[in-house]
Amino acid sequence: MTAIPNKSVVFLKHPTDYPVPGEHFAVQTHDLKADLKDNDVLVRNLFISLDPYMRGRMRESKSYIAGFKIGEPLIASGVSQVVESKNASFPVGAIVTGMVGWEEYTVVAGAQDLRVIPHAPNSRIPLSAYIGVLGMPGLTAYSSLKIIGQPKAGETIFISAASGAVGQLVGQIAKRLGLRVVGSAGSDSKVEYLLKELKFDAAFNYKTGNILENLKAAALEGVDIYYENVG
Repeated sequence: MTAIPNKSVVFLKHPTDYPVPGEHFAVQTHDLKADLKDNDVLVRNLFISLDPYMRGRMRESKSYIAGFKIGEPLIASGVSQVVESKNASFPVGAIVTGMVGWEEYTVVAGAQDLRVIPHAPNSRIPLSAYIGVLGMPGLTAYSSLKIIGQPKAGETIFISAASGAVGQLVGQIAKRLGLRVVGSAGSDSKVEYLLKELKFDAAFNYKTGNILENLKAAALEGVDIYYENVG
């Protein structure tokens, strides 16, 4: 196969504070020659996620998940289209989701962790939803709330970091189930988003005022479920 110019975001150095573009990661273009082996797949990445856990993968110390490798692209979940395949389960043209590089094209060895998305061409669901509400954030929000929280209509749930990808979905699911939804966030603009856009019953900025007093005022009759997003 002819080499493909492949633009990617490459990890350069472990940050000790906030990652700085150009110092800790940078956009680079390299030629990709996809010499596929049996069961390998070459995909063109359409959408790539940006998730909080990725900061942990930039650390030099060991964690629950392997760190990013110096000199290689950052890795995240994505939605991609198969452009070349040696795997019968993933034909050319198929739309798939899985872990891919922050790059235009990724060779997925053995098609590891890829999943075909049953997405109709005329679907009203945007492909980007499969790294959002229909992807990891949505599945995390739904499964943890339903299985661990076991919510009941009329209860009150308090969600920290409520404007984040998981937090806002927990809030929407809880509203759908008939709960009173209270959220906290770190800025007034985020609080406004929770109240006006997501229709939370109450929300407050945890960086201003007294957290306990704000929570008491928002929760009214107490909190039945606390959804911890910060760690």
